[in-house]
Formats: sequence, structure tokens, C-alpha cells
Amino acid sequence: MMGRFLKERRSWILFILFIEACFLLVTYVDTTIPFTSMLYAVFLTSLLFFLFLIVRFVKETRFYKELEDRETNFDITSIPHATSPFEKVVEHVTSEQIEQLKDDSSHMKHQLEVEKDDLITWIHEVKTPLTALHLLIDRVQDRELNEQLTYEWLRIHFLLDQQLHQKRMPAIENDLYIEKVNLEKILVDEITPLRTWCKQRGVGFDLDLNVTELLSDAKWLAFILRQLLTNAVKYSENSDITIASSMKGYQPVLVIKDKGRGIIQRDLPRIFEKGFTSTANHQDSAATGMGLYLTRKIASHLKVSIDVTSEPGNGSTFTLSFPERNDFDQIRGM
Repeated sequence: MMGRFLKERRSWILFILFIEACFLLVTYVDTTIPFTSMLYAVFLTSLLFFLFLIVRFVKETRFYKELEDRETNFDITSIPHATSPFEKVVEHVTSEQIEQLKDDSSHMKHQLEVEKDDLITWIHEVKTPLTALHLLIDRVQDRELNEQLTYEWLRIHFLLDQQLHQKRMPAIENDLYIEKVNLEKILVDEITPLRTWCKQRGVGFDLDLNVTELLSDAKWLAFILRQLLTNAVKYSENSDITIASSMKGYQPVLVIKDKGRGIIQRDLPRIFEKGFTSTANHQDSAATGMGLYLTRKIASHLKVSIDVTSEPGNGSTFTLSFPERNDFDQIRGM
């Protein structure tokens, strides 16, 4: 702060030094003026000016230091009290801008809430004709056509479901309900809609569940498993997907292993990033890069850690480590 203050007052300091140099020059030229007396006067004025600078530094920088140290927020009361005319200008302008930003932020937040509610309503409305469409597809006698239509229907269904959960994400803390859930039932419910797709790709499921019950939120856990299972089916062909659960100490662990195309090593650290779709298959326009991103975000709220290992051509393994019972004391009842 001292350096900035001296830089701000540099012109004043240089002007005082220039005046004193002029006095000394006049004394040097005019021999009638005692040089020693003038030198003493210059020294005394320099000392007084130095003390003046210290006093002004303390007085003038107090406001700006408090302004610099204040938290970046919309609290006008945290703006330091101004004493000088220029400080009052800064205080007034800052207060006006904060008030304007608060109004703009409130308006935009309201707009986003309205748009979010409209989109959620629209998604629910679309599900009605989508359900009707599924009933019509079931009546198609041509087996090959039926499977193709079911696959495309599933894609629409999962994209809508993904969008719905994405919009609900900001309020997930208010929607969590931790209880004892049946892991086997959730898995079966998520695998059942994939039967036609699995049949089309020659994919089966091998379940080995030593742990069938755990503490979690059934709805959000189902979404996590849905994303992992659809990814496993999407990138597998003519192979089985192994799903196994066990206890690792006091911690339930769920492993989902496929034998699909796998993930290249340079992509592994980025697969949970928003919008990342792979560098090896960058031409895949159907991928949105949102599934695993939402999966990681939701898992963090459920205190579930996800570890991934993969080898290109040999499939991927997703390991979900669920929290111990005591870890839920912080979020139970939200």
C-alpha cells in the first residue's frame, strides 16, 4: 500500500523536491544569502514534509485498504465509511453499482427459475406422448423394426431424464432422503428397460450381489446406476456386463465391469468433466458429455466415491464406494 501511495503522490513529491532544489540553487548563485542557513531550512522542510506524508498515508489509505480487504459481496454495509470528498465519490459509485448488480442478479435468478420450471414442466408433458409412443412400438409386429424403434425411444427417454435431473441438481440438498434401499431392486428396475437394447447388441448382465441393502437416496442412486449401465451397454457388444457388490471393511462397494472398447489413458482423468466426450472418438456426435459429469456431481452429494480403471479394447471398471453408516449423520434428514 505504501508503494502505491508514493506512486500516487509522486508528482507532489517531485514538485517539493524541485522547489527545494531551486532554493538551494538560488542560494548558491546569490552569495548574499547564507548557504548553511538555507541548507538547514531545506532539511527542516524536508523533515516536516516527510512527517506530513506519513500522516497523510495513514489518513488517506485507511478507506482504500478497508475497501480492498472487504469481502466481494453485495453487502453495502461492509463498504467503509468515507471522510474525504473523493472517498465519498467512490463510496457513492460503489453503492450504486452494488444496488444495480443486486437488482440485475435478482431479476436474472427469477428468470432462470421460471425457465427451469417451464423446462421441467415441458419434460413431464413430453413424457405423456412418449409413454403412448412406447405402447404403440410394442404393437409393431416386425421384430427388427420394433427393436430399432425401441432403441431410439430409449435414447429420447434417457436424454429427457438426464435433462430433468440436470435441472434439479441445484436443489439436490433439499431433495435428498437417506434411507435403507434395496440395491438389487434398483438394479433390476434399471436393467429391465435396457433388455431390447441389450438383445440388439448381444449384451447380458451377470449379477453377483453379496450386499443387497445399503443407505442412500433411491431416486438419485438410480440415476447414477442408469448412467453407468447405459454407458456400459452403449460401448459393449457381444459380451456380459458384470455387476458385483461386497463389503470392504465396513464400506459397501459396487463394481460395474464391462468388456467394451474401453477408455484410453489420456482420457481417464477427464471423463467426469462437463462436456467431455473422448478424444479417441471425437466424431461421435451423439455423445453429450453430460452423463458422467452429472454422475460425479450427484455421487459427491451422496458421499459416494467413483474410481475408474480401463484398458482400450478390454473394457472399463467403475467402482462405487458407498459411505459407512456413520458418514450419513451429516446428510440424513435433508
